[in-house]
Amino acid sequence: MRAVVFERYGEPAEVREVADPTPAEHGVVVRVEATGLCRSDWHGWMGHDPDITLPHVPGHELAGVIEAVGARVTGHRPGDRVTVPFVCACGSCPACAAGDQQVCERQTQPGFTHWGSFAQYVALDHAEVNLVPVPPELSFATAASLGCRFATAFRAVVAQGRAAPGEWVAVHGCGGVGLSAVMIAAASGARVVAVDVSPAALDLARKFGAAECVDASAVADPAQAVRELTGGGAHLSLDALGSPGTCAASVDGLRRRGRHVQVGLLPSPDGTTPVPMTRVIALELELLGSHGMAAHAYPPLLELVRAGVLRPDLLVTSTIALDAAPSALAAMGSAPGQGVTVIEPWA
Repeated sequence: MRAVVFERYGEPAEVREVADPTPAEHGVVVRVEATGLCRSDWHGWMGHDPDITLPHVPGHELAGVIEAVGARVTGHRPGDRVTVPFVCACGSCPACAAGDQQVCERQTQPGFTHWGSFAQYVALDHAEVNLVPVPPELSFATAASLGCRFATAFRAVVAQGRAAPGEWVAVHGCGGVGLSAVMIAAASGARVVAVDVSPAALDLARKFGAAECVDASAVADPAQAVRELTGGGAHLSLDALGSPGTCAASVDGLRRRGRHVQVGLLPSPDGTTPVPMTRVIALELELLGSHGMAAHAYPPLLELVRAGVLRPDLLVTSTIALDAAPSALAAMGSAPGQGVTVIEPWA
């Protein structure tokens, strides 16, 4: 099969022929019809993820058709249309037993713990726990976003963030995850403030439901701007980018007893990020993490997509072939991009 491969962190990847994967006894091999380009893939390429072993094939946000099944898989068969959360759970640890597969103690992640979906085929573990059927009315490009950015944003806004009608929700960073969060929060009845340094990203945020926008490159203090626009601060704020600056601004932009949800990854040399904890204490703020969404939690999201309440298809702003993926991956470091780029490995 053809796949995007890199052999050194931060150096150009290339498309080459590699061996086809085979399914584990509990797993499947999926023919990848669409896979999203996510900032997490860029973090992996840069060497920010300790689970990666070189040489490596990135990609974790996918949809396709089952090509082969392992001997112990009974609930799925070749030809099924599926997607999968980027966190593939083991199904048997205490976290899985509690229904918290998104924080599985023995999780695997395509594109991180093993070769991923920037390829024509990908192997996925523990199929019975992790595969999500894709309804026939959803395109593969739309379904691919449900594996990471859209499902991650859905859980961050709805389950972790507990967004309520009439609340102010601030979204810092309007790439794929951030724009998904804007759309989901607006559909939940919240009033959304979108924050980004890109006018193009903010234009998309307005299109997808943001009531107010803050150009962080044009104001001295984005958090203060959020507090002024919301009459004292957001009830809920998400860092959808993942940087010390956006994390701090998200916390600083909250009102009393507000809720911060960290969605974007925060790589740093020592694994820590400064957080304005004095404000957290004084205002009794909540700090929450959000790490994808378990497969069993997908039905409510899929129903909202089917009903047209949520439109992840509108977030897809470009579609590229596999040969264009290496340069698009590298470009995310200097320009994270707006909207969603989908790779079609068979194009």
